[in-house]
Amino acid sequence: MDRIPILKMGPFLLVTIQVDLYDRLALTLENDLISMVSKTGARGVLIDISAVSIVDSFMGRILGNIASMSRIMDAETVVVGMQPAVAITLVELGLTLQGVYTALDVEKGMELLQDKIGIFEDPEQEKEGPDDSDD
Repeated sequence: MDRIPILKMGPFLLVTIQVDLYDRLALTLENDLISMVSKTGARGVLIDISAVSIVDSFMGRILGNIASMSRIMDAETVVVGMQPAVAITLVELGLTLQGVYTALDVEKGMELLQDKIGIFEDPEQEKEGPDDSDD
């Protein structure tokens, strides 16, 4: 049975989908990802779909389900690399992907995940807070 690799990078899981997903593979990915969130205690899931050229309503639902299940398990989900045709298809199908954050690329997606869970790369940024202003 085919499987999509899931990589752990610090507090995040990274999934790069390199093929168009058929239904069984999408369901396997959903199960594997949620299991990995539970097993690793990951705080974020980044799904790179830049190689995906076709998305149907089932795939859209799977992405939404992954985000919902991850959120219940205290992890945020970001989908990156969406091609314009995929975005158009999702809108035409009426799939808003509630709870799924999006970013243009992996770098921006990682920044968004770090922001969502409160991880700062710049130590000075972490020290500064809303009460640190000189007003």
